[in-house]
Amino acid sequence: MSHFQQTVASLIERVQNSQPNEVRCVEVLTHKPSFAFIEWLHAQPLFPKFYWQSRDTREEVVALGQIHTFSDPAPAYAILGEDQRIWGGRSFDGHTDKNRRCMGSFFFLPEIELARFDSEWSLAVNLTDDRKQTIKALNKLQLDAASLPPLSSHIDRIEHIPEKPQWGKLVDTVLNGIDAEDYKKVVLARKTTLTLDKPICAAQLLKASYLQNHHSFHFMLVLDSKHSFIGSTPERLYSRHGTELHTEALAGTIGRGDNATQDMELANWLSQDTKNLNENQYVVDDIIERLTQHSHSVDVEQEARLVRLRKVQHLKRNIHAQLKSGVNGVQLLASLQPTAAVAGLPRKEAMDFILENEPFARGWYAGSVGFISHQRAEFCVAIRSALVVNDQVQLFAGAGIVPGSVAEHEWQELNKKVSTLLSLISDHPPLGVAS
Repeated sequence: MSHFQQTVASLIERVQNSQPNEVRCVEVLTHKPSFAFIEWLHAQPLFPKFYWQSRDTREEVVALGQIHTFSDPAPAYAILGEDQRIWGGRSFDGHTDKNRRCMGSFFFLPEIELARFDSEWSLAVNLTDDRKQTIKALNKLQLDAASLPPLSSHIDRIEHIPEKPQWGKLVDTVLNGIDAEDYKKVVLARKTTLTLDKPICAAQLLKASYLQNHHSFHFMLVLDSKHSFIGSTPERLYSRHGTELHTEALAGTIGRGDNATQDMELANWLSQDTKNLNENQYVVDDIIERLTQHSHSVDVEQEARLVRLRKVQHLKRNIHAQLKSGVNGVQLLASLQPTAAVAGLPRKEAMDFILENEPFARGWYAGSVGFISHQRAEFCVAIRSALVVNDQVQLFAGAGIVPGSVAEHEWQELNKKVSTLLSLISDHPPLGVAS
């Protein structure tokens, strides 16, 4: 019997002997599991499935099966016990007239959680009155997981919505609106649909991204066997520990250079470019305004720092707030999402423009993904993300349109951003999409 099998057997025994008032049982693994978390998640028959790796890599979690689901996370506080977390996220435009089929939000209290924090591993179950159901779920677990093969699909076709001419018209419309002072900034997005010669599984794509794209949150939400939403995003929406809140303004983008000298030249240009600095400041100002009602104090990093990722470089400023007592994760989610980095400013006017003019529904893209508990909560912004459905992969990217924006430059920025995932499938995609 493997160590992991013994852990499952011990957990089943714990559940059988648990007290009626217990809500959670945790069994610590004394040895590192022999499988990778993403591959283990892929092997499991329980739905929904959720994968999470924090940006600092300290925490990695697989959550499986559902005890409760929530279309609005607020009622979860009434049923959450100590150390229990709900996992999931909020979509960008679900339950609007534009996107009625998509859920506004989806969270679930899982039956089973496999977790790593630093170099400590644990397997846990959340209990219901029906202990037999919990044991049944544990008995369904695949105790091992085969290694996923590398991506080997090829791209047959790439389609953009909007196409480049329509993109140019949308950018012009936004710039005219900015001149008329209808808004300061609107974030326009593009959906890029890849049709592949053979299907890939979302776990394969996420594994490839996990290995290549560092300094990012990695996540996967699998609602059923056909639809998976994955992402490797550099952007935190917020992290809350008690009354301490950390968030950030991540806005302002340039590509990576072909060599160290070119990379540094691009970085220096970005850190001094008025358009990009202003775009970052818009996001900072919006976050401060949204946090002020919930906080005793809000402190902002003075100088924007540079974040270097595999394909792009960003400007970022960290923001710390001391929250008022009683402010919870759901209130913060409502206040901070969508940020000015994915929607624009003012929020309502920018959102209205996007809902009326963008030629596709964003769904989970540019929403938020993460967890909520009584003591803490953390969410990332669901950018650098993809929806995987059978032999199609839908990739998403956005660009902030502000005074000084040029449609052609913003289109190239979209190509750079989408290449975070696209280049994992093909280094030489057709139709002139940058890798």
